[in-house]
Amino acid sequence: MFTRRWVVELILDLVGYRPEEDLTASKIIEPSCGCGAFIIPVVERLWQSCALHSRDLAGCDQAIRGFDVLPHNAEHTRKAVAAKLLELGESLSVAEHLAQCWVTTGDFLLTDHGHLAADFVVGNPPYVRLEHIPDEVSAAYRSECATMRGRADLFVGFFEKGLELLRPGGRLGFICADRWMRNQYGSRLRRLVGDRYAVETLIEMHDADAFEASVSAYPAITVLRNAPQGPVKLVEAGSLFDEPASRRLAPWLRSDGDVEPIDPAFEAAEVEAWPQDGDHWPSGSPHILEVLTDLETRFRPLEDPLTGTRVGIGVATGCDEVYISDAQPSIENDRLLPLLTASDIASGETDWSGRYLINPWEDGRLVDLARYPGLAAHYRAHEPRLRRRHVARRRPSNWYRTIDRVTPGLRERAKLLLPDIKATAHPVLDKGHYYPHHNLYYVVSDTWDLEVLGGLLLSDVANLFVGAYCVKMRGGTYRFQAQYLRKIRVPPQSSISRSDQDQLRRAFRLRDRAAATAVAERIYGVTLPVLAKAA
Repeated sequence: MFTRRWVVELILDLVGYRPEEDLTASKIIEPSCGCGAFIIPVVERLWQSCALHSRDLAGCDQAIRGFDVLPHNAEHTRKAVAAKLLELGESLSVAEHLAQCWVTTGDFLLTDHGHLAADFVVGNPPYVRLEHIPDEVSAAYRSECATMRGRADLFVGFFEKGLELLRPGGRLGFICADRWMRNQYGSRLRRLVGDRYAVETLIEMHDADAFEASVSAYPAITVLRNAPQGPVKLVEAGSLFDEPASRRLAPWLRSDGDVEPIDPAFEAAEVEAWPQDGDHWPSGSPHILEVLTDLETRFRPLEDPLTGTRVGIGVATGCDEVYISDAQPSIENDRLLPLLTASDIASGETDWSGRYLINPWEDGRLVDLARYPGLAAHYRAHEPRLRRRHVARRRPSNWYRTIDRVTPGLRERAKLLLPDIKATAHPVLDKGHYYPHHNLYYVVSDTWDLEVLGGLLLSDVANLFVGAYCVKMRGGTYRFQAQYLRKIRVPPQSSISRSDQDQLRRAFRLRDRAAATAVAERIYGVTLPVLAKAA
């Protein structure tokens, strides 16, 4: 995917590789130079810097290092570099010497870089899933790059190796797919960045025309620095974002000012903090993330030992057709656990279907089937099917267990239930009559009035948190999974006035999201951007 020239220029500006600086005293690396989309502008800027600072370009043979694993790519780039230098007035001997010094045929990830260190690392690293690479090469990459785990993309290793080469204060600027910021395979890279580097700039370019060919790559420009974390500049580039728009944006990106530009081609904002662990990075419009960052600094998480509030998930069986059923007279009554599924709370209230979990657990342990002949007969009628499950193969003696244990006391406890997949938060109160299925998440608390908390979770403030961190489904629906629900921040109930608590209860009972949001905005001290509010 060849990067447009103006995008390359923007990245070079962002990392600070500008002709007005004395670039002869620095080193820039392009780890996957392809056909020279980055190298040629780099050469031009270095030549301009030499002219401005009265330096001899011929002595700059260590100023640029470009790599490409494909010999024909490297040779093409060498020829392009030599041609550009001749065009700029350098001699043939100088042009050929510098082209040979600057462009290397080799695998950037597997090369022993020795004492090589860089002030700048830039490029458009390759987008290739590791499972599409020959096994021996994939194994070598995984051995060399600790961040490349699971179904990682090759560019994850380019981030890791590029960051390792940065001198203190050095910057890396890549344009590549942004899925690593939120997917599981990017967790180690996010942790590496949080532990040792700073996020400086993120420009989401999903709708912008960043490449020479039309591709669906979900690209973003990411600028990282070998320095302590500071404020982060966030930009969402729209379909109108082009070279003139990038020029309008560049002065703000390079400035320390907090006056955010207003432009039809992009939205921009600066946030004061950024995640420092391997957790998912938030996504969304910059102004929404600005609100989110403020809330995260002022309020505690929903799941909190100080309030005894916990988030969990219902029971996964591994074979619902066997474990979930209507009442069966042949099965002992105390082995039938009333079970709620997502369809049972679609109306906003519990509307039980009459289905039960045929329960093999008691006080957190598997029951002895000899004590329950009806239960035993039911399971043995399906024994071959149950034994084929992974959980049963792992522990053959426990072949009749469900994947998850049934948590003692959870059925009898009041809890808020939320379906996994939904366009907006849909909390429903169960007063202690049912056990949740795996497609429901639950919230229990030792201190909260659950109707008051339910009003907060119904509001668009809760949606703001989940929407920023969750993986979006087709059609824009959210995943209200436990790890995303735990991102929600809440005030202490004691800080909420009695009047506001009453209004939250009422909004929760009436399923009035707008009313819940109005109270939540007042409690949190924010006004949500219009685009953050549910339709």
